[in-house]
Amino acid sequence: MKKGTIHFLKATIMSIAVTILLLCMFLLPQQAENAAQQAPEFASLQYPVLFGLYATVVPFFLALYQAYKLLDLIADRRAFSSSSAAALGRIKSSAFAIMLIYIAGMVMLAIMSALHPGIALVGLVILFACLTIATFTAVLQTLLKDALKLKSEHDLTI
Repeated sequence: MKKGTIHFLKATIMSIAVTILLLCMFLLPQQAENAAQQAPEFASLQYPVLFGLYATVVPFFLALYQAYKLLDLIADRRAFSSSSAAALGRIKSSAFAIMLIYIAGMVMLAIMSALHPGIALVGLVILFACLTIATFTAVLQTLLKDALKLKSEHDLTI
């Protein structure tokens, strides 16, 4: 892969990280406050929902870091290595962690009769995106492990 492409992808990962960090610092608390004022009957859920959203940021940043490391491995011409497979596995785990947090949050809101259809739709879109990422990384990880196994067997026969 060309160095320019790798630098572009790294810059994209960094811009995503900065954008999410700024949204978490400024927009989410403001939106939580506005929602609590507009629907006082659900004001008690302001901080638990905010905490749940912040909890999803941790695995998200871990996945971004692993993607950045994966780009470093590709730049160093070590794309077909066990380190790459491990990075893909961590990205898959992060996607599953985000899915579990969203499922738990949606179940909690449904039990409390506070799951608005718009919130449920956004949650389902995020769940579907995480499932897609987890499936894709699992397939890539399996293919990479198979390629590493074949490479190892080929090296032994020569």
